[in-house]
Order: sequence, then C-alpha cells, then structure tokens
Amino acid sequence: MTTAFDPIVLGGKRLTSRIAMAPMTRSRAFGPGAEPTELMATYYAQRAGAGLIVTEGIQPSPVGQGYPDTPGLHTPGQVRSWRTVTDAVHREGGAIFAQLMHTGRIGHPSLLPEGLSPVAPSAVTATGQVYTPEGPKDFVAPKELSEAEIRQTIDDFAVAARNAVEAGFDGVELHGANGYLIHQFLAPGTNRRTDAWGGGTEGRIRFAVEVVTAVAEAIGGNRVGLRISPGNPYNDMTEDNPGEVYEALLRRLAGLDLAYLHLMEGPDRDLTARLRTAWPSTFVLNPFTYPDVTGPDALKLVEDGTADMVAYGALFLANPDLPARLAAGGPFNTPDQSTFYGGDHRGYTDYPTLIA
Repeated sequence: MTTAFDPIVLGGKRLTSRIAMAPMTRSRAFGPGAEPTELMATYYAQRAGAGLIVTEGIQPSPVGQGYPDTPGLHTPGQVRSWRTVTDAVHREGGAIFAQLMHTGRIGHPSLLPEGLSPVAPSAVTATGQVYTPEGPKDFVAPKELSEAEIRQTIDDFAVAARNAVEAGFDGVELHGANGYLIHQFLAPGTNRRTDAWGGGTEGRIRFAVEVVTAVAEAIGGNRVGLRISPGNPYNDMTEDNPGEVYEALLRRLAGLDLAYLHLMEGPDRDLTARLRTAWPSTFVLNPFTYPDVTGPDALKLVEDGTADMVAYGALFLANPDLPARLAAGGPFNTPDQSTFYGGDHRGYTDYPTLIA
C-alpha cells in the first residue's frame, strides 16, 4: 500500500514524500520592488521537509498584484532575491515550485503603480473589500482586458515562468483557483464576454488553456502544475455547473504532460473523483475539511487512492516540521491567525519544532 510518506517522482524529480505544503499568502515581501527577504528564505527553508513546497502567490506582472507586500517574479531584482530562497530550500534537501498568481479584479489601484488598475475578463466588480496600506477599501470596477492585453498577460505568465527557472525553482504552479484571474475567465459570473474568450465552455476555458500551454512551452510541461477550485465562491465567484467546465479543461490539458493538477476541493467529493479519473498525471489534493484545518486523517487519501499527494496549508504554517509530526502522530502547534498576514518573525519563523 502506498502511503503519504513514500517518495514520488514529480516531473522527473524524486520527492521525499507525498506531503505538500500548500501555497499561503503571508505578505512579508518588504524588500524594495516586491522582492523576497532573508526572513522569507528562513521561512521556506524551515519547511523543506515537505515533499514539495508551493510558494505563496507571486505576481507575474505589476498589474497582477492584489495584496500588500506580496512578491513578484518580473524584475531582475526579484529573480536574484528568489534565488536566495530556492538555494536555502535546496540546501535542506527540499523541492520548491513558485505559484504564479495574477489576482485580476481582486485588488485596488492603491496597490499598483500609478496609472494601473485591476483588470478582468469582464468589467464586473467583486462584492467586498480588499486590505490596503490605508485600510480596507471596496473593490473597484476592473478594466476589461482587450485581445492584445490578453495576449500580453499570457506572455507575462510565460516570462515569469522562465524567471522562476532562472531563480532556481524546480517548477511553477499556475493559480487557477480562489477567484483570481484564470478562475475569473473560467466562471460565467465573471466572464461575460461574447468573443472567443468567453461565451460557452470552450471560450471560457481558452485563457487557462493558453496560459498553461505558453508556460509549458517556455519551461517544459514537466515543470508546470495547475491549481483549480471548482465551485469555490471565494472572492465573490459563481459557478453553477463547474463539473462540465473543469472536465473540459482537463481534457484539453491532458496531452501537455504537466507535472501535476492541484485541486482545492469543495464539498463535492464525487467531482473530485471525476477529475481524478480525468487527469493523466500526478493528482495533488488540498481536501475539503471546512471549518477545520486539514489534519492527520487526510493522509488516508493517499492510501485509498483518492490522491497521489495531499497538500497541507495552515497546519504547515504553524508546524515547520509537519511531516515528522504527522509521522509521530503529533503534537501539533496551533496556527496564530493574528500573524497570518504581514508582521515580522513572530508567527512566521518562530514556531517550535519537535527537535529543537
């Protein structure tokens, strides 16, 4: 029987286990130009015992930033700074993918360089607020992307992926979940276009397909993962029939020989099973456990074949040696939600390990 503690080959690289660290925004890129810091290198190196680390969301372009103090991968300085992080992880024997996240309509002009405003497939304003350095602000109406701007955005993803490889990452994960730009193209509530980038299922999956294809061509499909969250209402998203759209998406991507699919699961385990069947390579599952954090019981999902790997979020945040703690049956540190976003080392790099 395969267990979560067994190694797995992912994109030609042998991982030490099937336990992944899920991407988690921490908003601590305080360096100039949205560059990672030495503190971030320490944070990721502490968690190098994961079979695979997927970083926090990294904007592939200036307009892709939706939150304060999130890092980028579109300038030479950012590439150099990320090399410090990847070198630290590799010295500890870990593997690390960069998650490329364009937030689309989720953001605010105050977070962007002067003259830029959030963009989206359609000019549909999200309900809610975003945190800015001046405090919470209502979302604004995004600018609808033109055909030329869509093409430029696809190229931005490909360039950022090449930058990731230059920075020493083992690969990239494209964030197609949680109501951000790729997800916005997939969902009918946010994509009201009537051209070739919208309309029916084929039009709405086109942007995701072309982004993934461009990135795979840039760095090789074996270095590319995709994260999706069918039916996830986060960030004011609506998807009435996600199964049809996501099964069509997976059929279009199946021939690209990607490293993995990362599913952020909703309450529909039947849909998870269908997507698992439709996907030809490694299937990473961030299981639905709301309102609880993903715990030790999720290890069984590898044993019963529901997934090839299981991804942990908040529990990995608070337990840098999480695989060792899972193997020992605990105990587990409790995540401190007050330190999730922004701040210093407290609640970031000071969580204790089992062996000091």
